[in-house]
Amino acid sequence: MSDAAPALRIRDAAFSWEGGFGIEIDAFEMAPRERVLLLGPSGGGKSTLLNLVAGIARPSRGAVEVMGTDIAALRGGRVDRFRADTLGIVFQMFNLLPWLSALDNVRVPLRFSPARRRRAGDGTAAALRLLAALGIDAALARQSAGTLSVGQQQRVAAARALIGRPGIVLADEPTSALDRANARAFLDLLGAELAAAGAALLMVSHDESLAGAFDRTVRLDAIARVAGRAAA
Repeated sequence: MSDAAPALRIRDAAFSWEGGFGIEIDAFEMAPRERVLLLGPSGGGKSTLLNLVAGIARPSRGAVEVMGTDIAALRGGRVDRFRADTLGIVFQMFNLLPWLSALDNVRVPLRFSPARRRRAGDGTAAALRLLAALGIDAALARQSAGTLSVGQQQRVAAARALIGRPGIVLADEPTSALDRANARAFLDLLGAELAAAGAALLMVSHDESLAGAFDRTVRLDAIARVAGRAAA
């Protein structure tokens, strides 16, 4: 991993699903610590682009370089290890384990990544600090995630993505269930923690009103050509 490398660089990448949907990206780049909002309609390929960056989808051609490593060139367990060490992900539906406490959900990435464990230090203290910074106090942190409100679960998911200082955080429409005021408040909190961790953020959304919380806004159709329609 090179400190001088962009957080993300995509070059001449293409991907297609069975059924006809395809996406081609000639060039896209993000600087370290940059916060970018990627705008596009539902089903337009935004989540597919995130899957390419995460190594969940593999391009049929081209390079997807994350923190200086071409994740598209990694194979087998090396992809999973790189993802665990380098990426934090905030899923649209949060994907928390409802029977675990909020605290234990945040610590989950540390179980799969020795590198993030080292960077986090005391995992419990790091998780509690992130939760507190995002508005989840110690009492809520010990409640099972399934008992929390949507907004609280969203903040737990953000803390889980940030623990262990990943180089880049990917977020798939995490504010879609919130009203505008709460969405902006969440992004302000998230931005402060991204700055503290030194992490970049790539968030996809269809909501143009969020643009003020980001360093740069990019429209998907300005960087990609899409054929067909992806699953929304």
